Amino acid sequence: MTEPENRCRLVLIVADIADADEQAKIVADALKGGDVASVIVPQYGLDDGTFQKHAEKLVPLIQDAGAAALIAGDSRVAGRAKADGLHLSGNAEALSEAIDKHAPKLIVGGGNAADRHHALEIGEVRPDYIFFGKLDGDIKPEAHPKNLALGEWWASMIEIPCIVMGGTDPASALAVAETGAEFVAMRLAVFAEPARAPSVVAEINALLDEKAPRFED
Repeated sequence: MTEPENRCRLVLIVADIADADEQAKIVADALKGGDVASVIVPQYGLDDGTFQKHAEKLVPLIQDAGAAALIAGDSRVAGRAKADGLHLSGNAEALSEAIDKHAPKLIVGGGNAADRHHALEIGEVRPDYIFFGKLDGDIKPEAHPKNLALGEWWASMIEIPCIVMGGTDPASALAVAETGAEFVAMRLAVFAEPARAPSVVAEINALLDEKAPRFED
């Protein structure tokens, strides 16, 4: 699979599915649809032991598909499941501690960047990426205008890559790409109808191939 290096790429956020085997099958199918840069695995309401089991099923299949597996929140689960990285939604201090402890062995990124001030604080600790939005923030068809604005501002002036949360409509990926953001995160847009997940991933990639702006080297 050739990676489209010079345009916005897709990041998947695993949907909240209680059955670990079913969740793993749906994610594996989605990854057959085309290019995915990374997959973020949130804990949702699972207890630590159950989350560990889910992570151990998901991480190898995400990696086999050529994507980076990022565990949200729990560095112990990330370590045990041999994930590629850790996604944190805390403040700059929490990110800084995790970077000191786990980078460069693990990718460490995320942040609670609700405005420019907090985004710049997060940028100062040099995470691998910054995330605009919430992992479950896809509540409308379109991406949240505030996140699009933050992504555009950030991408225009700061080299640390950003991921912007998309909406529930697969077409919202293009609005994110047009901000100059390196990555668009999708959750319900891909997983709301599990049987369609691979074709939606293919559709998003085709849309980005055709219409997303290209980055300058």
